[in-house]
Amino acid sequence: MADRRFFDRAGPFSIAEIAGRIGAEIAGAGAADRAILDVAPLESAGPDDLAFLDNRRYVDAFRKTRAGAVIVNPKLAANAPASATLLLTPQPYRAYALAAQSFYPEPAPEPGIAASAVIDPSAHLGAGCRIEANAVIGARAQIGARSLIGANAVIGHGAVLGDDVRVGANASLSHCIIGSRVRIYPGVRIGQDGFGFAPDPAAPVKVPQLGLVRIGDDVEIGANTAIDRGAGPDTVIGSGTMIDNLVQIGHNVQIGRGCVIVAQVGISGSTRLGDYVMIGGQGGLTGHLTIGDGARIGAQAGVLRDVKPGETVLGSPAIPIAEFHYITTFIRRLAAKKRGE
Repeated sequence: MADRRFFDRAGPFSIAEIAGRIGAEIAGAGAADRAILDVAPLESAGPDDLAFLDNRRYVDAFRKTRAGAVIVNPKLAANAPASATLLLTPQPYRAYALAAQSFYPEPAPEPGIAASAVIDPSAHLGAGCRIEANAVIGARAQIGARSLIGANAVIGHGAVLGDDVRVGANASLSHCIIGSRVRIYPGVRIGQDGFGFAPDPAAPVKVPQLGLVRIGDDVEIGANTAIDRGAGPDTVIGSGTMIDNLVQIGHNVQIGRGCVIVAQVGISGSTRLGDYVMIGGQGGLTGHLTIGDGARIGAQAGVLRDVKPGETVLGSPAIPIAEFHYITTFIRRLAAKKRGE
């Protein structure tokens, strides 16, 4: 499936090996010793490929697939073709992710420092780092072992990065302390001034931004996302949080563990998110809010008030999902009545 010009494939793996790695039960044709060479979609998979089914919309493609093995929820297994060996799990997409990681492991950076890189003598680089062309690493910066700093990236003075961090091309990091195994994609801006001004009749007066950005382990930050440093308290991103492209996170924001924040979300200053919060694309949150653990905020929602733990809100202004469906149903019925339906 993947273009070999860009991706190196591992394997082959037997179905039994794959089942062990993803925690699945073998069923269907049951060919546990069969060798699988690659992963592929249901529609294009062949006898040597592994596919998966996670959405009922693709059951018809599942029935017709030629894949040698398919990861599937036991509830949908009855739709399988007789030729397919099944890997049964209640979380097919998660299991596919683990299998795909086995076939396409992320290569370790090849250690080395480009001749055009500029590294302050007081900076510390851990063993096995790769520093690419024109990267700049400032005074007293600390880069953990096996980290990669991409071309034209700038690591500001005093910044601290843990082990196995990857910083994409043209990213800039300052005033930050970053954990291990963090992925920072091209164009990201971390630690720039927060947007803080005191009102004045003549002109706004800038408030010095004296905090940091603190990012936990295993965080992913998508391309061209901006995370402002705190004004006094720090801006904090919890471990395991996944942030998409083009997200704006304001000063003093605190985000818990394992959150998912989709493209073009904006979070205003001093708002706090609990653990495992999900925010859909283009969601907007005003400042000084508290979003409870496990809350879900729909795409394009405009959040003006606190959200309770586990609550789902939609719309602008955002309201609980039950109220949202009641209002939209009422509007549809009223419109139908006016049309004489």
